Amino acid sequence: MSTSVASTVPFPASTPDPVPLIDLTQQYQSIKSEVDAAVQRVFTNQSFVLGEEVSNFEADMAKYCDSREAIGCGSGTDALILALQALNIGPGDEVITTPFSFFATASCIERVGATPVFVDVDAKDYNIDPDAIAAAITPRTRAILPVHLFGQCAKMEAINRLATKHGLAVVEDAAQAIGSEFRGRRAGVLGTIGCFSFFPTKNLGGAGDGGLITTDDPALANRIKRLRVHGDSGRYQHVEVGMNSRLDALQAAVLAVKLRYLDSWTEGRQRNANWYTELFDRENLNGVLELPRTLKDRRHVYNQFCIRVHDGLRDQVLQSLRDQQIGCAVYYPQPLHLQPCFAHHGYKEGQFPVSEQLSRDIMALPIFAELTLAQLERVVDGLSKAVASCTSTSAKSLPKAA
Repeated sequence: MSTSVASTVPFPASTPDPVPLIDLTQQYQSIKSEVDAAVQRVFTNQSFVLGEEVSNFEADMAKYCDSREAIGCGSGTDALILALQALNIGPGDEVITTPFSFFATASCIERVGATPVFVDVDAKDYNIDPDAIAAAITPRTRAILPVHLFGQCAKMEAINRLATKHGLAVVEDAAQAIGSEFRGRRAGVLGTIGCFSFFPTKNLGGAGDGGLITTDDPALANRIKRLRVHGDSGRYQHVEVGMNSRLDALQAAVLAVKLRYLDSWTEGRQRNANWYTELFDRENLNGVLELPRTLKDRRHVYNQFCIRVHDGLRDQVLQSLRDQQIGCAVYYPQPLHLQPCFAHHGYKEGQFPVSEQLSRDIMALPIFAELTLAQLERVVDGLSKAVASCTSTSAKSLPKAA
């Protein structure tokens, strides 16, 4: 999940040929008439809260994800909280999750009063390691919360096998992974409940915050629908304490338009990833830089295209790209187990070495669908210059042999 709300990463006007990390204006301009008409329809009808716009979008999302139920809510974070509340997870319970993710993955567990239990990730796909999950299960464990990080699904077969064996729920954090697949099945239907975010920079991004929950369990779906409106079962009968987390009709109207284009935008991101692979090979950058791996049983949707920069050169390369006005970012600079607000859980540096090393190596490059080959070539050329400069500087700093 991203923390930036800017639609376009700004660059000085005097800089030639800047390449932004993300540019939402191009996407909007391509569908402007449809989006504007959808927004005007909501204003004409003056129906802003739930209603037909939201129910129609929920039906479209259920069809897209192949889920029986889809429930809109206020944000991806709220989706995670509502999912855990619906599963009756709270104080005294443990939820196993990854430390290499956006903050909301773990904060939602804390928000419902449960304890996040972190385990390390697999270096191949950056997702939670099922073997580590197995070792962390205790009598207090109630759920597993895997993240489909950067747009590639976690190893869901192994995770579900553990969940079935120990009677655990599986809550998918699919905030970055709409349309991704594991062995032909879509994210959101690979566990007990799936949670999505429509933050503007997501592959399916709204005009502000928004979220959605998918499930095949009608009883869970009904409870989530009640929880998102203060636990109201109808006619002001509050059978439990819920929250106010409804997907705005304006957001639903915009998202319904954009959903029709999602697969073509995903194909654009996949095309760009393939171009990066060819360009990296051409520039012979695979020694210091490591591209993300797309595993054969997955459909990667590339919400982020994150490379690894080895030999402790990430921050130097990052700064060099910024100096060249090439968009880049770090997702994520500090793993969750080392965040100050989780210090009371007692985790120490060195406890999850893969996650900690990834936080030192990872760097995101532009990947949005509207990028041109010329822009991608400029990114890779910039990386080549950055690596050459950084490795030369590092070599000069080494002590001379006696």
